[in-house]
Amino acid sequence: MGRTPAHPEVSVFDLQRVLEAVVDPVRRSIVVQLEAAGQDVACGGFDIPVSKSTATHHFKVLREAGLIRQYYVGTSRMNALRREEMDQAFPGLLDALTTPEATRG
Repeated sequence: MGRTPAHPEVSVFDLQRVLEAVVDPVRRSIVVQLEAAGQDVACGGFDIPVSKSTATHHFKVLREAGLIRQYYVGTSRMNALRREEMDQAFPGLLDALTTPEATRG
């Protein structure tokens, strides 16, 4: 079991960093899946075509950009979409990224 990782405050969110995080299709898929789930999801609960170590990297990039919050429940690392904070910093951005039109590849 690990400790809860650090998360950036809304006041330091950087649009460039957020956009760089979601330009990757795997990371964008994580955001879309979190939005669709409507609840927090364990790291192993995502349908992503990468190894566990690569997934860990993707979650870290999303967390450091401020898109997700991670915390532990027992030994499971849970992921929560930081929708309210993102909407506060960049109104409409998550809506634009997670609509069906935006997710078509």
